[in-house]
Amino acid sequence: MKNMTYEQAIKRLEEIADKLDSGSLSLEESLKLFEEGTKLTTFCNSCLEKAKLKITKLSAKEDEE
Repeated sequence: MKNMTYEQAIKRLEEIADKLDSGSLSLEESLKLFEEGTKLTTFCNSCLEKAKLKITKLSAKEDEE
């Protein structure tokens, strides 16, 4: 997941959601995808927090000038 972009992670989450919604997976496959989705969600939240922090810093710097 280190080399994955936010956009790629979101796309993969959408794929996982579609597969889980289909109802055609075994319990084992569903759990595996759910685990992957949980990790991707954590990754995406981290990306958003970093972006928010950067925006906050840039805004504060601009206010100082």
